[in-house]
Amino acid sequence: MYVLGIETSCDETGVAVYHDQKGLVIHLLYSQVEMHSDYGGVVPELASRDHIRKLVPLIKQSLRESRLESKDINGIAYTAGPGLMGALLVGAATARSLAWAWQIPAVAVHHMEGHLLAPMLEQDPPDFPFVALLISGGHTLLVWVQGIGRYEVLGESLDDAAGEAFDKTAKMLGLGYPGGPRLAALAEEGRPKIQFPRPMTDRPGLDFSFSGLKTHALNAFHAGAKCEQDKADIAAAFQEAVADTLAIKCRRALQQTGLNRLVVAGGVSANRAIRGALAVMAEKEKARIYFPRTEFCTDNGAMIAYAGCQRLLAGQHQGLDILARPRWPMSDLAPV
Repeated sequence: MYVLGIETSCDETGVAVYHDQKGLVIHLLYSQVEMHSDYGGVVPELASRDHIRKLVPLIKQSLRESRLESKDINGIAYTAGPGLMGALLVGAATARSLAWAWQIPAVAVHHMEGHLLAPMLEQDPPDFPFVALLISGGHTLLVWVQGIGRYEVLGESLDDAAGEAFDKTAKMLGLGYPGGPRLAALAEEGRPKIQFPRPMTDRPGLDFSFSGLKTHALNAFHAGAKCEQDKADIAAAFQEAVADTLAIKCRRALQQTGLNRLVVAGGVSANRAIRGALAVMAEKEKARIYFPRTEFCTDNGAMIAYAGCQRLLAGQHQGLDILARPRWPMSDLAPV
């Protein structure tokens, strides 16, 4: 089964083709980062318009480069949420229209399920069950994964997600957009001399709160950031606090569930300091940790094509309705 995957949840247009036996055939990605950098963040209306411009050409390119025709495609998977409503509608309307024209099924995919399953694209994928840490710009989730669609959310962010806190802290430090990668680069030049808290680790539970770290960074900046080195030290201390907090919560989740497999995915999972802290924790816990390759950490069509393929193989698909849900709890997903 050849499945065309479409991802348009935010500021990246992703298209991929996945085959249930051959694996990933092709994946293409167009990023809008350069366009949004002029505004210091994602402008939803501009994001939607750019998806309209880029999506169909990317679909044509993916078929051409993979030497496939429309008649070879057996199903279409598209991101239906969560995300920006306008951006989601571009992908959903295009996918649903093509499926109708080609007379093939279409399936709506949850964006975070795509991230959760991204490590399945690797040569050595994890077996079920496992604990998943999903860290992106808008979400920080700890999930007990018993199978595709069989998810129990163990903890989530109560305010700012980890990626959101990175972006906002970077903006406070004057680093521009995209903030997260720029703050991580600056942190490599700093020393974590300033003591930052590890929020919500002094009490039971697996929920997260990163808003206080952002405020702590702002106070440190106003208290004595006189040069670039001071800013780098603040960035390093902030990043270390986030990494330690994530590691502490993941250790608790592994102990609570009794599992020894941890999947870490989402855009923030590309951060080297966070990967390092989680790898050290996993080694101490005698657990195995799985990351997607860097290109599959950020939004991409490959993860959507894979997730959609599994649901299409199970006989799941949508009707003629165009499904777009800017908010979509993972608990609403049907099991496979």
